[in-house]
Amino acid sequence: MPIDMSVWQGRSDPEDGNKGLRWHQKVQPADNANESGIMLLGFACDEGVSRNKGRTGAYDAPIAIRRALANLAWHHEEPVYDGGNISCDDSNLELAQYRLAEDVSRALRQRHKVIVFGGGHEVAWGSFQGIGNYLVQKQHVAGNENEAQQPPRVGIINFDAHFDLRNPPGGKQSEKGSSGTPFHQAARFCEMHNWPFKYACLGLARTSNTQALYEKADRLGVLYKDDHELVHHKMEPTLTELQRFIDQCDYLYLTIDLDVFPASVAPGVSAPAARGVPLDIVEMLLEPILKARTPKGESKILVADLAEYNPRFDIDNQTARLAARLAWTIARAIR
Repeated sequence: MPIDMSVWQGRSDPEDGNKGLRWHQKVQPADNANESGIMLLGFACDEGVSRNKGRTGAYDAPIAIRRALANLAWHHEEPVYDGGNISCDDSNLELAQYRLAEDVSRALRQRHKVIVFGGGHEVAWGSFQGIGNYLVQKQHVAGNENEAQQPPRVGIINFDAHFDLRNPPGGKQSEKGSSGTPFHQAARFCEMHNWPFKYACLGLARTSNTQALYEKADRLGVLYKDDHELVHHKMEPTLTELQRFIDQCDYLYLTIDLDVFPASVAPGVSAPAARGVPLDIVEMLLEPILKARTPKGESKILVADLAEYNPRFDIDNQTARLAARLAWTIARAIR
């Protein structure tokens, strides 16, 4: 499928030479990828939000985020590629997630870091499947080379007002999910492969998560913090807990649901937050995540995604600019 690069438009300052460039002048189509870099993928999907009884509109988010990112100043070193969109146009969410997983896994095999623009938070099951498939294949190759087999420790770090640990409507083992089930599905994947399930959820609104979800999180050993706990005077112990979590992981999957921010900062989301977590607090928590490195000196983050941006309810592109700023920050850190 051809990749539409027409969205990458913005201001040009030729008088400033190469130091005056912006993203729209540097992003290349994935077809041109001849060295490792950062792969941008879009997941245009509303089906998971619809199944979860939320307000739809996130289908249009990947293009809107690209537009906001296009005009930001270029301060990066690695090449950035646009791999196009996976679109869910026929209500077949499971197929769309499978296709996203295939694209994520392929990009990882090509030694790219991946940033995905959702879509509802059902994007997370596609992203995690892609990581899982990549690491399963990597384990298989290592096994053929008679290397010691240790289950990979993949740390999911989710900034979100919701756990998204719901059981699927058809029961715990059902394959039919929604935007509320991706981390239940990730836990099932880990259980089936005998991997540890390592999940941290930061910014929860207790008013939006039932007692059953908190009890399930406790059973699964989830590290979680409610929104009212993420304040400046409590940052030191929180950062210590987060660093301990990071240190216990071989790889990281970072996912940011934009409804973690206050509605005044992120009005364009599927479920606006009455309280939320301020941007400066989120940035403080992102710092150790983005700095995390493997023993080889590479970023522990394999994939990052942004979810639940809903252009239909945005005000003056405010939420799009927030999403673009986060993508810019992540891309600069994981090189």
